[in-house]
Amino acid sequence: MGAHEIRIRLGGVSRQRAYQITSRADFPKPLADLAQGKVWLADDVEGWMKVHRRDLDDSED
Repeated sequence: MGAHEIRIRLGGVSRQRAYQITSRADFPKPLADLAQGKVWLADDVEGWMKVHRRDLDDSED
C-alpha cells in the first residue's frame, strides 16, 4: 500500500497529514522505499488503523 492508498483509507487526508501519520514512531515501518515512494504491507496498515483511528479523529479537531 502506497501513501496515496493510505490517504484514501484515512478518509482522504492531505499529503501533509498522511506524512505526519506515517512518520509516527508507532506507525508500521515501510516494507520498501521505492523510487516512487514508500510502500507498506496493507495488513500492517489496516491493523494499525484499527487500534489508532479514534486517536487520529480526536487529534484533527
